Amino acid sequence: MTTAMTLARLRDLRLGGMAEALARQLEQIGTYEALPFLERLGLLVEQECLEREHRKQNRLVRQAHFKLRATVQDIDYQHPRHLKQAQVARLAQGEWIDRAQNLLITGPCGSGKTYLACALGHNACLQGYSARYYRLSRLLLELTQAKADGSYQKLLKQIAKTSVLLIDDWGLEKLTAAQRNDLMEIMDDRHGSTSTVMISQLPTDQWYAAIGDNTLADAILDRLMHNAHRLPLKGESMRKILGELTEGEHLE
Repeated sequence: MTTAMTLARLRDLRLGGMAEALARQLEQIGTYEALPFLERLGLLVEQECLEREHRKQNRLVRQAHFKLRATVQDIDYQHPRHLKQAQVARLAQGEWIDRAQNLLITGPCGSGKTYLACALGHNACLQGYSARYYRLSRLLLELTQAKADGSYQKLLKQIAKTSVLLIDDWGLEKLTAAQRNDLMEIMDDRHGSTSTVMISQLPTDQWYAAIGDNTLADAILDRLMHNAHRLPLKGESMRKILGELTEGEHLE
């Protein structure tokens, strides 16, 4: 079998990482010939594993539909927001996801809540966890549409098995009775098995009133808060700070 045929067979078998690694080995004459067969094979297998891991990470990030392209490496700690780098570093390790713990991010408009949540969600995808970002209004709309087209239970199952669910703009809109019930279904399905990230302008002590029903508020918040990490951001709007022009930057 010729080299070209071997490379083609590897690609046909969906071993593209091995094919590319073998092609590079063949191009670097004198570098790999002296290595034992098993060592060279091990290098090819390792490259295939790395390639598959990279494809998986890209797929998880794509399916998460993050609002922002954010990474934990690019989080801003220079401006005072009551955000501790050590706390973010601990969260970036992912242990809270393994333990099915939740994360509550609160703060004024423009304080960087969504960026922080998307950065941690992106980091989770790189670690192999599934994630999904929703604005609360969009999530509730999809649930309503799913009821109409018969896919409600399927959507609930998809949401339930997502490792990290991010819900933005929590508490901004008044909930109907049906929407409260939908949220209760989601929180009950996820409780103790997966992690939920809630992002809100409202401090957590105002969430009870925002839900609007005492019984369901107790049930929903009990599932959200009893095992949750809290990141209450403060300070001036990051959009305002980063968007301000210096005197020399203003157009004449």
